[in-house]
Amino acid sequence: MAEKAQQLQAFVWEGKDRKGNKTKGEISGSNLALVKAQLRKQGIVPDKVRKKPKPLFGGSKKITPFDIAMFTRQMATMMKAGVPLVQSFDIVTDGLENQGLKDLVSSIRNDVAAGTSFAGALRRHPKHFDDLYCNLVDSGEKAGALEQMLDRVATYLEKTERLKKKVKKAMTYPIAVVVVAIVVTAILLVKVVPQFESLFEGFGAELPVFTQFIINVSEWMQAWWFIVLLGIAATIFVFKEAKTRSQKFSDAVDKYMLKLPIVGEILDKSAVAKFGRVLSTTFASGVPLVDALDSVAGATGNAVYRDAIQKIKQDVSGGTQLQASMRESGVFPVMAVQLTAIGEESGNLDEMLEKVADHFEAVVDDMVDNLTALMEPMIMAVLGVLVGGLIIGMYLPIFQMGQVV
Repeated sequence: MAEKAQQLQAFVWEGKDRKGNKTKGEISGSNLALVKAQLRKQGIVPDKVRKKPKPLFGGSKKITPFDIAMFTRQMATMMKAGVPLVQSFDIVTDGLENQGLKDLVSSIRNDVAAGTSFAGALRRHPKHFDDLYCNLVDSGEKAGALEQMLDRVATYLEKTERLKKKVKKAMTYPIAVVVVAIVVTAILLVKVVPQFESLFEGFGAELPVFTQFIINVSEWMQAWWFIVLLGIAATIFVFKEAKTRSQKFSDAVDKYMLKLPIVGEILDKSAVAKFGRVLSTTFASGVPLVDALDSVAGATGNAVYRDAIQKIKQDVSGGTQLQASMRESGVFPVMAVQLTAIGEESGNLDEMLEKVADHFEAVVDDMVDNLTALMEPMIMAVLGVLVGGLIIGMYLPIFQMGQVV
């Protein structure tokens, strides 16, 4: 289904409805003939149908996961208020500012108005709605509780995105420190040190080893700075490509990231939080535990937990209790295992898994705040060592001259 959906293209059309009124819109389809046939089924006589042109200079804003969460929350609110599904789409579309998201919602609305199920319309846009999202909406439609399901999905998306932002903040801060330190050092080496070098040439004495080392590095940077930039850009590009194309390399990076100090622990706790959040949402929605685990495996965002959950799924399929398999995997914290065990024994597994998610999301929140507080003095220390070291190196010959005098 996902492969077929990926072949769909966006078409814009103009035509007349059953009453003869001129109308236009956007629709998804694999080719022109099928799109025209789909429009006729909707009672529209198409006059012009063409592929949607690609926007110049970026066009519409990119649709982010936060946009999808906002759309889901608005749809849940409309339906809880008793607004019919198609009319809910119209109301939500009118309030959107992102043209890309507006076009997406309009396309889904047209498909639903033509008789396609909500989940079926969502599956035509796999780039923005994954299998988990579509399966949950499908379950809600079949159970006649779409508004409750949308509310649950919206809550899941909002909390997941909030957690992602926290983890991204934790990852970005150390990188920002390194980048700032490199930029400041490079500027000093390329612009400031040469000024001192021209001054030292008139001394006629041998420079201290540390000063000479800094001057040599400065001369090398002035001659080869473009090679350094190209090397950094090439390294980043190769790393991204290798992570995208090689599953083995990507898995190795995930395992290494969990071993990093502080940041690794944040990633570890966030994976546990995602496990609890996704499994709680799917299990509470009536999805069988084995099928729910299949969805959870890809949602944790880490290869170590993905492999562990796949093994747990096999164990649960064979009759093993969830908590026993989690304990045997060796990757889940004791608290997560104990809360799961209580949930299984009391019959409130979804509630206990939600508590697991809430607890570890709060842990990640606290750890990121602590990391932020720790990094602020660390930034000053790193910059102080680099800048101070360069200044001392440049002033050493002057100090030595003063002692001689």
